[in-house]
Amino acid sequence: MQRLAMDLRMLSRELSLYLEHQVRVGFFGSGVGLSLILGFSVAYAFYYLSSIAKKPQLVTGGESFNRFLQDHCPVVTETYYPTVWCWESRGQTLLRPFITSKPPVQYRNELIKTADGGQISLDWFDNCNSKCYRDATTRPTILLLPGLTGTSKESYILHMIHLSEELGYRCVVFNNRGVAGENLLTPRTYCCANTEDLETVIHHVHSLYPSAPFLAAGVSMGGMLLLNYLGKIGPKTPLKAAATFSVGWNTFACSESLEKPLNWLLFNYYLTTCLQSSVNKHRHMFVKQIDMDHVMKAKSIREFDKRFTSVMFGYRTIDDYYTDASPNRRLKSVGIPVLCLNSVDDVFSPSHAIPVETAKQNPNVALVLTSYGGHIGFLEGIWPRQSTYMDRVFKQFVQAMVEHGHELSSM
Repeated sequence: MQRLAMDLRMLSRELSLYLEHQVRVGFFGSGVGLSLILGFSVAYAFYYLSSIAKKPQLVTGGESFNRFLQDHCPVVTETYYPTVWCWESRGQTLLRPFITSKPPVQYRNELIKTADGGQISLDWFDNCNSKCYRDATTRPTILLLPGLTGTSKESYILHMIHLSEELGYRCVVFNNRGVAGENLLTPRTYCCANTEDLETVIHHVHSLYPSAPFLAAGVSMGGMLLLNYLGKIGPKTPLKAAATFSVGWNTFACSESLEKPLNWLLFNYYLTTCLQSSVNKHRHMFVKQIDMDHVMKAKSIREFDKRFTSVMFGYRTIDDYYTDASPNRRLKSVGIPVLCLNSVDDVFSPSHAIPVETAKQNPNVALVLTSYGGHIGFLEGIWPRQSTYMDRVFKQFVQAMVEHGHELSSM
């Protein structure tokens, strides 16, 4: 309560000074108008500080990981202050792509072949000017996995690269087949249940820099793919640690939430059209095995997955695919340290589907659950253009694992 009172006094003082300088003439410049505005502002500040700004819930499967995070990644135990004028889930989700900056990044593109004759586009940020890690062979490497239709150009990916650059690390972005402008050589795209392409990429990157610390971070569907990979392979991975952000833990629950009328209108239909546009570019590759006209009439992600994704990857039904795609089933088998950031108000990943009890049973897993933040939102500050809470979690965690990860094995 003492901290709350201090925060309230500070915010009230800042609001008072702001109003004093910004309010000019007329009713709002009068003493009565100013008093009304200030009174409302103080009441809102009290509500915000008492009900909105909260510390995240930290769920770990072991005391060692918990203590490690508190010592080296303190942001996961500090109060998260969502942007005061935009803390609601949908607002945070919709606003982030438009309000956050896009730091300039110069990539080096590499196309690698797959066993089935396809190709994968990797975008490298080599960070050759790294002052901390001048030797490229030992420079830490962060593999980044974007969301459902995302690429290396997404603002959240660019921010992760910018933060990694500050730390002296190298990054490589895994673009799913056919989404980054490259030709599709085989009639196959991607899904979060099939980890073959990710395994190919991880093996390739590790073979290039076997002496470098190797970590991965996945966002939304990229995080689902990463967790499914880690759950399948267990500790037998060259990755030292991983982080995921806004993962959909149970695909059935995600789909059900996104099919609610308002969520369908704001998110589901738009994402469905993005998926349709992505595959329609390569339409000629699929016409022999898939009814593309039927696919293009889909009105939801579930319908798209039923008509396209589940058929392409050989699932008997859409339920079979969604069962296999849900990473909550494999969390217990993850064999390296993984930090998973989710907001409990995320309409893409309902709070009741977050596997809290499963996480408590695996000493390698830590869930960081904020009360607000939406889906890949986590906006903070008055004008959240440069950094988000998610960015800070990413930076502190990867730095902690690179510089102090050895402590976990000795705890």
